[in-house]
Amino acid sequence: MNKLNVLYEDNHLIVVEKKPNVLSQSDVTGDMDLLTMVKSYVKEKYDKPGNVYIGLVHRLDRPVGGVMVFARTSKAAKRLNEQIKNHEFNKTYVAVLDGILKKEKDELVNYLYKDSKTGISKVVDKGFTGGKLSKLNYEVIGYYKNNTIVKVNLITGRHHQIRLQFKALGYPLYGDQLYGKENNEQIRLYAYLLAFNHPVTKERLCFKLLPKWEELKDETIIHRL
Repeated sequence: MNKLNVLYEDNHLIVVEKKPNVLSQSDVTGDMDLLTMVKSYVKEKYDKPGNVYIGLVHRLDRPVGGVMVFARTSKAAKRLNEQIKNHEFNKTYVAVLDGILKKEKDELVNYLYKDSKTGISKVVDKGFTGGKLSKLNYEVIGYYKNNTIVKVNLITGRHHQIRLQFKALGYPLYGDQLYGKENNEQIRLYAYLLAFNHPVTKERLCFKLLPKWEELKDETIIHRL
């Protein structure tokens, strides 16, 4: 059985940790992905014959770790997707930025465009064809060396949004090999908190899991997450 860090499971959904550098779903690389791992876990644990239904509700970039929920029924998947559209599905991230931010908290508004051929996105002007409005707000929760640690709440969910919006601000994410400074470090971006309404009981569920970064050893920083 695959070694999954399962935070919660019932007949309708399963919440797990996505490790950094694991795909959310399969791609052309053929590398192991979390969706396949969850299917295998459910199939083996409950001794289910044939194919197992697991619905992919949301994604995290390959280098990014964090909390993810998968639907175990099509009805649950539909209801969770409706929450995403209605902004009732909340993801909060912790990130480490290169440099010291000047503002303690702010809302960032940009337009992002994804190149379907390269899979790379960029910040564009408002009138750019295909550009999508992107919003997030952040709060500084601490500092580590010459870096700023922020808590980030997504208002919209665009491709590489957090990485691009902070880069546009002049503070790329530490360890971002695609949009940041070149180094051999793991990107410091983690979806540490996930909150949504249970698709059947309607109970508000909240799951929290912090990454084990050196930057988060200060208890005063952890207290603000």
